[in-house]
Amino acid sequence: MDKITRANIVEALIFTSDEPVSKERMKRIFADAPPTSAELDECLAMIAERQCGGVQLQRVASGWRFAAIEQAIPYLSTQHEDRPQKYSRAMLETLALIAYKQPLTRGEIEDVRGVAVSSHIMRTLSERGWVKVVGHKEVPGRPSLYATTPAFLDYFNLRSLSELPSLDELRDLEEIGRDVFSSAESTDDYTSVTHESDDYALNEEN
Repeated sequence: MDKITRANIVEALIFTSDEPVSKERMKRIFADAPPTSAELDECLAMIAERQCGGVQLQRVASGWRFAAIEQAIPYLSTQHEDRPQKYSRAMLETLALIAYKQPLTRGEIEDVRGVAVSSHIMRTLSERGWVKVVGHKEVPGRPSLYATTPAFLDYFNLRSLSELPSLDELRDLEEIGRDVFSSAESTDDYTSVTHESDDYALNEEN
């Protein structure tokens, strides 16, 4: 098979996929003669080079996907009937702490924030697939340890946690949360922040 045909097939696979496509998945569609990793790199380079207009080839933690260019986002957002998902300051701070200090227990998050972390916040982060339990801390009660997931990296357009903005560049937890969420503006979900008071978290069912 020639290089152009192989690149066209890989491009079609990425275009029609509902999720980022890994190299392993790319190889599987060429069942008779799977390409090498180097050959796939060449395909991806060809695809990226010929992309133009409003779509770009984007690499995230789970693989490759097509995404709208940044300049198009303000215009595309007007076409979504659903209201943007709102996230409280408490949720942003909780997610930021887990992302930067993982793995963490709920109690350790509360120690840093100085207020209780509601069950609603942890449940929402888990349901979004952004955090998960990765173990238990060997202390009395063996509390769950939380860490971020590949889905978190994909949503925020990150290949790895090393691409998070440096803590030295940020002033406080709220700013960390805003900075992390700003990196997700080129995804299909358009997020916004609502400044709920921490009393909301304290009044949630624990």
